[in-house]
Amino acid sequence: MKKYLLILTTLVCLQTYAQYQPNWQSLDQRQTPAWFEDAKFGIFIHWGIYSVPAWATNSNADGFGSGYSEWYWQRLFAPNLKIHKEFVAFHEKNYGKSSYQDFVQGFKAELFQPDDWAKIFEQAGAKYVVLTSKHHEGFTLWPSAQSWNWNAVDVGPHRDLAGDLSKAVKAKNLHMGYYYSLYEWFNPNYKSDVNSYVDQHMIPQMKDLVTKYEPDILWTDGEWDHPAKTWKSEEFLSWLYNESPVKNSVVVNDRWGNDTKSKHGSFYTSEYGHGGTDNSLTNGFARPWEECRGIGESFGYNRNENLDVYQTGEQLVHQLVDIVARGGNFLLNIGPTADGRIPVIMQQRLREIGNWMKVNGNAIYGTRKWDKAPAYTKESKLHFTQKGKSIYAIASKWQETITVENVEKPAKIKLLGFDGDIKFSYKNKVLTIMAPQVNPNTIPCQYAWTYELTDALK
Repeated sequence: MKKYLLILTTLVCLQTYAQYQPNWQSLDQRQTPAWFEDAKFGIFIHWGIYSVPAWATNSNADGFGSGYSEWYWQRLFAPNLKIHKEFVAFHEKNYGKSSYQDFVQGFKAELFQPDDWAKIFEQAGAKYVVLTSKHHEGFTLWPSAQSWNWNAVDVGPHRDLAGDLSKAVKAKNLHMGYYYSLYEWFNPNYKSDVNSYVDQHMIPQMKDLVTKYEPDILWTDGEWDHPAKTWKSEEFLSWLYNESPVKNSVVVNDRWGNDTKSKHGSFYTSEYGHGGTDNSLTNGFARPWEECRGIGESFGYNRNENLDVYQTGEQLVHQLVDIVARGGNFLLNIGPTADGRIPVIMQQRLREIGNWMKVNGNAIYGTRKWDKAPAYTKESKLHFTQKGKSIYAIASKWQETITVENVEKPAKIKLLGFDGDIKFSYKNKVLTIMAPQVNPNTIPCQYAWTYELTDALK
């Protein structure tokens, strides 16, 4: 009997030891699931009531996303700067005294075809999708009991948008995730009693989202009002890692309190170039990291943006290459319209990226940054990734010769997508690659070209 109790006690102790405790010291021991670092490219989706007015200024003069159309409601009540007064003037001119809540009548999503969306994401070469399940406005895209009559099933589309997209995305073997705002601008419970809001609204809502749809990513935001202790983030993450249906596969970002950015989470986040072009920042990350941005200046659809505001396909491919070469992931945002369409220009940009990825995907998926790569700057035209013993040299400008230092003599060199031999010379650990003669019919792709150096590492 004593032997049985000893074994039982040992098993209980081992089980307890294996669990993640509700403190950062324990939670930070959890390894980031490998699928996330392997994926490299994801699609962000900002879609909600703000997609009805779909308007913002085209200036970031206040330094805090004044060009973000998803902040429309908040801007109507914070006209402290001229840039915000323009939101009020636009609203009064076009909608009179209508309240923001009235916009729900225009959020019908009648043209939303989740299978079509998933196909577009797959063709873009994305490996994961992150949908705004709830932005700071508090409106949820699933039938949340905590957001009664302020969700996409009770009002507006009368449809489980989050669930329908999740099914379609997973059917394409892509990873599905959700953005979730911890705070809500005008929730009276949040404004009067944050502890009650966290206990009775936020945590039950997040658990419902995770349990119901089993996402592989939980991308939180709106954390800046309070530290993680107030949000009870450690307690929630302990549940997520120990008990949730996605405890082994889920990844989370670093926005769990105003004291957690670049400190805690499965991966760290940067936004609109703050990571992708700052070598000192990305080299300092102790975790995988991800850069997010919109194709234009806004995350939500902004009807006020014109062609000049949008990134070209070439610019987006170059950003993808730069971010991956630094060891990061690229989360590129689209802003669908209120009726459920992905704007054609956004579809075109995604298709251009996808066409490039069809040729060069081996240099992106499953790779890691090459530790011996030269320091990158905004002017860098040559980037490197590595996978196993192979190095990938990605040139964002066609060059007659490419020089790579600190490598072994490759067993083979191949220009991805090109059917022909590549000439090279090698001396004193310096490799010189001679570009092949190509014409418009034989050049393998646009925007950037990849040389695969087989067995160039010991």
